[in-house]
Amino acid sequence: MRIVLASNNAKKLAELQALFAGLPVVLLTQGTLGIPEADEPYETFFENGLAKARHAARLAGLPALADDSGLCVDALGGAPGVASAHYASVTDAAGQGDREARRRVQDAANNALLLQRLHGCSERAAAFVCTLVMVRHAADPEPLLACGRWRGEILHAPRGQGGFGYDPLLLIPALGRTVAELDPATKNRCSHRALASTDLRERLQQAWQLG
Repeated sequence: MRIVLASNNAKKLAELQALFAGLPVVLLTQGTLGIPEADEPYETFFENGLAKARHAARLAGLPALADDSGLCVDALGGAPGVASAHYASVTDAAGQGDREARRRVQDAANNALLLQRLHGCSERAAAFVCTLVMVRHAADPEPLLACGRWRGEILHAPRGQGGFGYDPLLLIPALGRTVAELDPATKNRCSHRALASTDLRERLQQAWQLG
């Protein structure tokens, strides 16, 4: 089954491909089909995920999968939340270069702003949250919803070279490492996206008889 992923994030695609290994599905990013990104005007991961999935399914004529994820920090009332990817403002100059270069600039700005807003705060608990939404078609009345939470704490400075986004700042105490210090196999086994994917795989087998 061909499924359009409502994202153009190459690293997110790679993670999801690994997490769905063994299922009879082929994930295609919406960009490869010429589909523009959807608006994300809502305040919850579920609402934005559903909007993105319906948008991709409508334009592709295929089932669609959307991943709306972010970092929720307890001391900030759940922020950056759905605004995680664009938490900080960046200058126009940062828009130069390819997509991954722009993403790296945005990630660095987001991390700097988060540390600034937590300066002097002793409460550092946070969680990566992932909501996966899947639809058979744009008007699907029964979208599949799966969620995963990966708790940790925010460090005072980045650590590690792997991953993307806030990975260098979130320490997972049980592992003694930041997410950016984990090898891909460990991350794919423990992450918020892994937890949500496990949940979604079960729902796909039950509701779509896929697997």
